[in-house]
Amino acid sequence: MEPSPLTQQARPEFFQQKIVQLYQALFRDAEYPEPPEGFWQEFFLLKPDKTSLRRVLADLRADDLLHFQNQSQQLFFRCVSHIKAGTAPSDEIALDTLTAFLGSVLSKKYTNPSSDIIAILAGLDHVDSTFTEFVNALDAIVRNGRSLPLRQKAIQVALSATSGAYRTGLVSYFTHRDLFPSLMKYVQDAEIDTAPFEPFTLLGLLVNYNKFEFQNPYRLRLDDFVNEKAIQKICVSVGAICLSARTQYIAVQDDLPEGWTISNTLAYIGLGALAPRANTAPQAPNIEAARSLLAALPGHEAAVLLATYDFANANKLFCFNLVSMPAQAKHEENPFSGFLSFTSYILQHAHRSMRSSLYAYINLITLRILVEDQVLCKRICSDESKTTVRLCRQRQPFLPLVGGQRTLVTVIVDVMVDGINHNLRRRLDIDLYVMMVGILLRLISFLSRSHIRLAYHWFELWRTLLSLIRFLTTYATDLKTLPNILTLLDSLVNLIALSLSAGDTFLPSPAEYDDLFYKLVEIGDILTKFRDAYVLSNRTTNSIATLISVSSHYYTLLESSAPKAKGKNLSTKEVGKVIKQGYETLSIQAKDGLDGWEKYREADERVMLKKIARVAVEDVKALLVGR
Repeated sequence: MEPSPLTQQARPEFFQQKIVQLYQALFRDAEYPEPPEGFWQEFFLLKPDKTSLRRVLADLRADDLLHFQNQSQQLFFRCVSHIKAGTAPSDEIALDTLTAFLGSVLSKKYTNPSSDIIAILAGLDHVDSTFTEFVNALDAIVRNGRSLPLRQKAIQVALSATSGAYRTGLVSYFTHRDLFPSLMKYVQDAEIDTAPFEPFTLLGLLVNYNKFEFQNPYRLRLDDFVNEKAIQKICVSVGAICLSARTQYIAVQDDLPEGWTISNTLAYIGLGALAPRANTAPQAPNIEAARSLLAALPGHEAAVLLATYDFANANKLFCFNLVSMPAQAKHEENPFSGFLSFTSYILQHAHRSMRSSLYAYINLITLRILVEDQVLCKRICSDESKTTVRLCRQRQPFLPLVGGQRTLVTVIVDVMVDGINHNLRRRLDIDLYVMMVGILLRLISFLSRSHIRLAYHWFELWRTLLSLIRFLTTYATDLKTLPNILTLLDSLVNLIALSLSAGDTFLPSPAEYDDLFYKLVEIGDILTKFRDAYVLSNRTTNSIATLISVSSHYYTLLESSAPKAKGKNLSTKEVGKVIKQGYETLSIQAKDGLDGWEKYREADERVMLKKIARVAVEDVKALLVGR
């Protein structure tokens, strides 16, 4: 007797989505026959599960995928066909599937990356036609897709393909087909501040693809772009992403100075038990956990900084808008404030990882480009630029806390001073310090030429520069063999010599000028040791003789003014008086051209920019996994 069709079947241990079963069936057996048409119809009707698809592909090695090339080629070809057809919902399903599929397949370690990836995705005979269709289909959706979310998915697929195949020749298909107009149209159509982040980041990767080996068409596009509405949207997006990335640092350690409250006043006088109970704040991580968390920052969104640099280097209109755009609301930070704030956090923690150091470096290059533009530098130094910027205060020593709005030049100097103070170590990051000291030299040079008397806590700058000389002298044995160390020494010495010779043109009062001389006298014979340790007397590119002559001049005056009785020293007030009197007999023989500097040339940073591009590519890959 046949069993009744109504017999209850055994309940499975767990339920599994149908689409996951299709993923597993497709990549279960390399000899699996080509799936029937019904399989693909069902595949492109079911909602994709990107996490499950990544998990299925993660279990396969690179060699395994080569055995599954029939299945992978079919999947890629079918997805491209559905994208071209533009029929809902299959085109959206195809885009989501390709984002996960390409991200997983292209991240494998292949023996021959270009040829192996071609074999897996399209086959050597069909790669040209298939990839041309693929890029054309993405371009069409990004430009004229039926909705912004669909267009965003197409951009994510392009990001996945570009970042995954960055070290292969497949990215050249994105350079042959110009996606720039479509990306900028999406930026213009975007409705939220952070929407331009993905197309702009994609643009950054494409601009940097082999740009030192051939004339990159995307770089030429950046040069000629004059659509101010799109540029302003990009600036707003960069500022918003910087502020968002900054919150990750603050989440680890909230460095906002605590204001006056009844509770902390009572605690200060020993009556904390009487203080009103506040809401319990989230407990901060311990020191080791905080170090680990900070070392992993900045977040993957920092990849946008590479595109920001490229646009700033290529386009003066972008630079102008980045520096001058106001905040969108009264109590919000403007885009450049967000950029400077995020830079201060990255720079203060640059020593924690190579990745953090590279992102700090690319932001410093961007700042260098901005301050080298004399029109922008004038704006940065003027009262028109006054704004509020939150600077990092997560590590001592702290700079004086300045409330309210400040000119941008004072903020930038603070960022540089903080960066110099917090990255000192025996294995000094010379390139980072060359860039920071170079930016300070350019700013001081502009202030002295323009006779702009700047209100600033100059004593902090003098202390930082002379402390750097003391550090370099102490660890000369470890540092003098490092590449570019002499470039750093020349810039540092010339910056101090320029401040000595031209300080009366930009310092607001004699007190700041006197303090520089006082601190120079204070370090005494360290200058001579510094010169001898690095054999600077043989170099004609610095003014170490000027610093030593000024120090010797005042040392002689102080010796003659010292009390005759043993055990007595001059007070600080008496030393200050001697310094003022010494101006009458002081002759500063400064070298010509101390306020000169070389304009930025991208070719000089070729090696560093390639490193940064590789880091940005890895961050884009990681970013897409969470999307």
